[in-house]
Amino acid sequence: MPNHYSALKRVRQTKRKTAVNRSNKGVLRASLRGLRSTLDEGKADPLQVSATVSRIDKSVRKGLIHRNTAARLKSRLVTRANKATATATAAA
Repeated sequence: MPNHYSALKRVRQTKRKTAVNRSNKGVLRASLRGLRSTLDEGKADPLQVSATVSRIDKSVRKGLIHRNTAARLKSRLVTRANKATATATAAA
């Protein structure tokens, strides 16, 4: 247990920031999960792709994920979305 006032304050700040980071990370994961399930069905909703890419960018700005991780996620998702769109267009 911390003994100094500054250490006690740091513990309080860490708890608060951890709660915020967990919440934001959960929102990011839910967005990714939703888009991936849509893409697994062979559908590609451009608005959902755009919203997910935006969520990834916000996560980078907030420091949740590294920018290279974000670039990799976006690249893979957009590639899958384009493939699903091409498949849907070819089938129609």
